[in-house]
Amino acid sequence: MIDTDAGFVPLLTQRAREDPGGLFGRFAATPLTFGELERRTAMLVRWLRREGIAVGDVVATMLDNSQLSLALIFALARARAVWVPINARSRGDNLAYICDHSAPKLIIAQPPLIATLRASGADLRAVRLRTAVDAEAATAGESAELDEPAPEADETFAIMYTSGTTGRPKGVLVSHRMLRLSGEAVALVAAPRDGDVMLVWEPFYHIGGTQMIVLPLIRRVRLALVERFSARRFWVEVKAQGASHIHYLGGILQILLKQPPSTIDRGHGARIAWGGGCPRDVWPRFAERFGVEIRECYGMTECSSVTTGNDKGIVGSIGRPMPWFDVALLGPSGEPVQAGERGEIVVRATLPGALTRGYHRDRDATARTLRAGAFHTGDLGSVDHAGNLFFHGCMTDSVRVGGENVSALEVEAVAARHPDVEDCAIIGVASDIGEQDIKLFVKPRLAAVLEPEALSRWLAERLASFQNPRYIAIVAEFERTASERIMKHKLSPRTDDAWDRLAGA
Repeated sequence: MIDTDAGFVPLLTQRAREDPGGLFGRFAATPLTFGELERRTAMLVRWLRREGIAVGDVVATMLDNSQLSLALIFALARARAVWVPINARSRGDNLAYICDHSAPKLIIAQPPLIATLRASGADLRAVRLRTAVDAEAATAGESAELDEPAPEADETFAIMYTSGTTGRPKGVLVSHRMLRLSGEAVALVAAPRDGDVMLVWEPFYHIGGTQMIVLPLIRRVRLALVERFSARRFWVEVKAQGASHIHYLGGILQILLKQPPSTIDRGHGARIAWGGGCPRDVWPRFAERFGVEIRECYGMTECSSVTTGNDKGIVGSIGRPMPWFDVALLGPSGEPVQAGERGEIVVRATLPGALTRGYHRDRDATARTLRAGAFHTGDLGSVDHAGNLFFHGCMTDSVRVGGENVSALEVEAVAARHPDVEDCAIIGVASDIGEQDIKLFVKPRLAAVLEPEALSRWLAERLASFQNPRYIAIVAEFERTASERIMKHKLSPRTDDAWDRLAGA
């Protein structure tokens, strides 16, 4: 078992001492060395102390990825403050909820976002607001050795609010040990070699981005950070950065497959695509077209980000548990299911501290998910006779139609195969009679003309009658989380703004 008692903070100090000129990563074309990152971190710790931040104080940031935002993460960890990363695109009620619920003493934001914070409706009377410019100014000059004790591994490092794709976000308590384990898990799943380059498009305010800051500290790799995910620029950026590894989440692989063929499809230089959410039918098509090895994993922030990993190339499988976890599949009465049957994925830690202690100021949610020392994910899985796990979607992300439970994951996977569909999502809406009807939202490919009636006929040939959406709405874009997942609770539940398959029937 990996020794994680030191967390991750001392690893930066050690690397900066041993290899100050070594490259932690690049932001676009700008390099960042271990020595410079350590210097910036120390200066920011001093600034935080001048701002009155003591051990255990909550500090929120609302920042895009940059050398500053990276150094601030290490500085807050080093200062033993509790970090609350906030999506820089958050607005209004959602932003106000996170601010009020986490009750930070200090918020550091991009300058234009100070006005956004004030306009959100959050109670900021007891909160100090500082800009990224204020923090950047604090990194000027030379730093001396910090006289700060290292945090304990199981101290709270962050309160990371879940994406909130179906409702209010919950604040996951993430320890220093958990972030270290998330980085260790990425190293096991992605299997980087010395000198490899890991492309990072995920923002640091999402666990998918934050976990990557551990990689250069535990492996001889560097990060290549780009501004954001862009399907049209993606492979050009991969090639320009010399990236050996790319990361995927949500529907990103499907979106990339829908882009026009290009000579760069096999000329980008990447070797491995790793992440979560690769459908079985997409796997071979993506690997063949782009010449990469798919390495699938599964997890959530509450379980140190990565719970299982597939390093055997078994198409469609999320693999086997990380060395510090056991995974069971349980039926409705809590009994283990047989091979091939579906059950709730329940995670138990074999290393103390690998699971979250719970949700910030939410006893009910903590009690529902953490029971008898195990984390109940709310996700459905199955296992084959060889012990390989398979993911079947969220238990609550389904629609009840005519007495049948319809999995959103299954319907969306079929709809996404249509050649003119770039991305899609379904929700349940009120039915005239009985339970629910399915409403499908579709974003067409660029320049594609997609007729709902023709799409419905195409779906009818590939779905059971109770799975075929009654309503189809064409959208220009989806509101998304930091991990590029569609925010389903923002989709319109109306039925008068979409094409109706049963109209006139």
